[in-house]
Amino acid sequence: MLWVSSVLYAAVLFAGVYYALVGDDPQPPLRTAGFVVAVAALFALDAAERQHFRRTSAALPAATAVGLLVARLALFFAVAACDGAGLSRVLFVLVPFTAYFAFGRRASLVLGAGCAGALLAWYVLAVDGWYADAEAISDLLMFGLGLVLAVSMATVATGEQEARGRVESTVRELTDSHRRLEEYAARVAELSTARERNRLAREIHDSLGHHLTAIAVQLEKAEAFRDLDRAAADRALADARWSARRALEEVRQSVRALRDEAEPFALSAALADLVRHIDDGSPRVTLHIEGSEVGYDAGQLTALYRAAQEGLTNARRHADAAHVKVSVMYGSSHVRLVVADDGSGIGDQAEPGAAPGFGLRGLRERVQLLGGELDIESAAGAGTTLGVTLPRATVAGSGPAPTDVHHE
Repeated sequence: MLWVSSVLYAAVLFAGVYYALVGDDPQPPLRTAGFVVAVAALFALDAAERQHFRRTSAALPAATAVGLLVARLALFFAVAACDGAGLSRVLFVLVPFTAYFAFGRRASLVLGAGCAGALLAWYVLAVDGWYADAEAISDLLMFGLGLVLAVSMATVATGEQEARGRVESTVRELTDSHRRLEEYAARVAELSTARERNRLAREIHDSLGHHLTAIAVQLEKAEAFRDLDRAAADRALADARWSARRALEEVRQSVRALRDEAEPFALSAALADLVRHIDDGSPRVTLHIEGSEVGYDAGQLTALYRAAQEGLTNARRHADAAHVKVSVMYGSSHVRLVVADDGSGIGDQAEPGAAPGFGLRGLRERVQLLGGELDIESAAGAGTTLGVTLPRATVAGSGPAPTDVHHE
């Protein structure tokens, strides 16, 4: 708000010089020169202060602010002493105005009252009968009104500056928040990509990997029995075709799931179908189901199905098991699937507490994402037991009555 003082300086300079040139009471040249120099010094003081705020927006130190106020007061008195027009007293309204910015509202009001009191004291001491002089009363009233307006303008300007500062601070905070959100979004995108890669890897291994393994095993059997047992070779080819169709169907289901068009998944039927197409030579597989799958969502049921696939695949490929038992027990709060075989066991292939191989590692990740647990018990020559426990996703509603299923 330094422009306010500059406008007043210019008005006082113009009025003083104009009065010195055309007024009824000619002014001595030295007095006029002193008047001009004092006003020029006020302009220079404002220019120096403006230069400071241009370099830095920080407030002036208290000692510097006091020095500037004293210097202005001295120059105001010098201008008033050299001014023949008498307009220079208006400069004193700048005292509370500038003090408001440097020292606050209370100091501004005190200095404003001091300026008004000083003018009143001057009239009392220097002007006889001033209280009956309309011009004197008018000067006092106008000066008081100028002081009120100056303090009011300073109040508005200070509020404006504070509001601008708050807006700038808010903009900076919003900018920082936006930058942080962009960083978080990039991290989320990166984590989501990694999570999706892991999910696809699990799906490929658990679905296509299982069926391709089964196809390879059945084709090897068909080739081996082609000349020895034509019926066994035909059954092996039929099972290979079933595995191929099942793999294609699971790929379609995955695509429909990506499009939110997935069909309801029935675990009991899927396990029964899986067991029927397991090689009926070795191992022999039995399936036992207790309870109802109502209240368990498709993600949980799919995870249990993948666990059964993984357990059966490992029993057939690695354990050389003669018997495998798959059991599912649905409870009111959780479901548990167990795949137990009588094969050679995992033995030293697994680290304590960890699941060996990519398939079991992926299965453990899948189960943990659903809030469940995967446990494996195995010893060399003592078979392997794979167990998966998952919490119930929802409260059971209406649906099929609990059933007991037993397949061999």
